[in-house]
Amino acid sequence: MTHPMAHPISRRILLQAGALAAGPLWAATPPSAAQQRSWTATQALNAIHGRQITAQAYVQTLIERAEALSGLNALICLDKAGALAAAARVDARIQAGESLPPLAGLPLVVKDNINTRDLPTTGGTPALRDARPQDNAPSLQKLLDAGAIVLGKANLHELAFGITSTNFSPFAGPVCNPYDRERIPGGSSGGTAAAIAGRLAPAGLGTDTGGSSRIPAALCGIAGLRPSVGNGGAQRRYHDEGAVVPISHTRDTIGPMARSVGDLALLDSVITGTPAVTASALSGLRLGVPASFWQGLDRSVAEVMERVRAQLRRAGVVLVDEDLSGVMALNDKISFPLALHEPREDIPAYLKASGLSGITLAQVAAGVASPDVKGAFDGILADAFGAAYPEAIGRHRPQLQALYADYLGRHRLDGILFPTTVLTAAPIDRVKGSGTVQVNGGAPQDEFATYLRNTDPGSNAGIPGLSLFAGMSAEGLPVGLEIDGAVGSDRRLLAIGMALEDLLGLAPAPLL
Repeated sequence: MTHPMAHPISRRILLQAGALAAGPLWAATPPSAAQQRSWTATQALNAIHGRQITAQAYVQTLIERAEALSGLNALICLDKAGALAAAARVDARIQAGESLPPLAGLPLVVKDNINTRDLPTTGGTPALRDARPQDNAPSLQKLLDAGAIVLGKANLHELAFGITSTNFSPFAGPVCNPYDRERIPGGSSGGTAAAIAGRLAPAGLGTDTGGSSRIPAALCGIAGLRPSVGNGGAQRRYHDEGAVVPISHTRDTIGPMARSVGDLALLDSVITGTPAVTASALSGLRLGVPASFWQGLDRSVAEVMERVRAQLRRAGVVLVDEDLSGVMALNDKISFPLALHEPREDIPAYLKASGLSGITLAQVAAGVASPDVKGAFDGILADAFGAAYPEAIGRHRPQLQALYADYLGRHRLDGILFPTTVLTAAPIDRVKGSGTVQVNGGAPQDEFATYLRNTDPGSNAGIPGLSLFAGMSAEGLPVGLEIDGAVGSDRRLLAIGMALEDLLGLAPAPLL
C-alpha cells in the first residue's frame, strides 16, 4: 500500500535536488563516507531516493562512525542489526520500483526516554535499564510509518533532570560535546545533539521540558524545536502523553533535532500530517528583543549575537527593543512547583501505561546514580513544592501566558528573538554532574539555572521555541539563537527559522 504522503513530499524532495532517477541500478561510484556524513536529512533522502547510494550503505557508514566515536557517549544503544534490516527493506522497495514514503531510509537517533517497542527505554537510569515499553511513542511511530529508521537510542541527562547530560549511570556516562570533548553538549537531550553534530546521524528526536532540546542544539551548533504545548488538548502539537519518561505533563514534549531548520520542518510535517513549510521573507519581519533575555551575556555569546543583530537589520528585519517586564520573577514561581511536584503522579502513571507497573517511583529514585538528579528526587519524594503547586499552576502560569500574549500582540510581533543560552558550552563537571559556572569571570553561579534562564519561561508558558545556529565564538564553540512565538505558531516559526538559517548559514563540522 502506498504511504498517503509518499507522492507530494518525497517527489518534492527529489525535484529540489534534480535527482529523479530512472532504471534499476544505483550509482556505480557512490559518494564517499565523508560526503555521506556531511549530509543533512534532506540531502540523505535525495541521495537514497535518487539512487546515488543504497540505504544499507548509508546506514553502514553511520554505524562505523558511531563505533569510531563511541567515546562521545552519545548513544546508549546502537541497533546495528535492526537498522541494517530496515535499510535492506527500503532498498528492496527501491529495486522493485515502488513508491516510497517520505522518510524512507532516513536513520534517526531517539532519546532514550522516548518509548521504543523493539529497544529498551532506559531513561538513562539504573532502575529502567531493561525496561521495554509495549509500544512506540506516537510521534516516533509516525516517523517510522513514513520510512524512518532507528539507528539507536541516545544518551541523556539521567531521567532528563538536568542540562549538562553528565550521566553517572554505569551504562551511560557523561556525553561529550563534539566541538570539545571536555565540555558539555547541553541537556537533557545531549546525546541526540552530540550524535547529530558529530555526524553519527543526520537528525533525531529529543524531548523538552525547560530547554532540553534547545539548549543542546545551541551548544552543539544544530537546530532544535520545542513545539506548542499550550494548555494541552488541541493546543498540544505532538501527542505523546504516557509514552515518554516524564517530568511534567504540563511541560513535557518531544522535540525534533537536526542540522538544519528545513529538516526540522520535514520531521514536523510528518509528525503532524501537515505540508512542509518554506522560508518566509525577512524584510519587514518584526521580532521583539526583550532586555530580560539579553542582559548578563558572556562575551563569547554577546559578540556573536551583536553580529547577528547587524545582519538581521541589513536584511530588513525590524528589531523591537521592548522588554518583557516581570517575566523572570513570574517564571520563578512556576518552574520548581511543576517540575518537582508533577513527577509524583506522572512517573507512576507512565510506568503503568508502558506496561512497567512492576517498577515503583521509590525504586526509580533509589536507583538514581547522578548526584544532581539524586538531589532533585529527594525533593520530589518529600514533595517540597507540593504546597506551592496549586497557585503555580492555577494562578502564576496563566499570568505568564497572558504576559506573553499581550507582549506579542501589543507590539505586533512575529516572534521573540534572544540568545538560547547566556554561555557557550562549559567544562564537564565529573564530580557533581552540574555545579557552578562563571560568566565573564564573575562569581560562580548555579550551572542549571544559568543555562536554563532564557529557555524556561517559554516552556512554562507552553509556547513554541526554535533554536538554530547563530555563529561560532572566538574559542570555536557554537552559539545558539532562539525564536519563540505564540501558541500554535509553529509553522510560522519554522518558516522564519529557515529564512534566518539561509542568512546565517549552518555550523561547520567539528574536528573529530
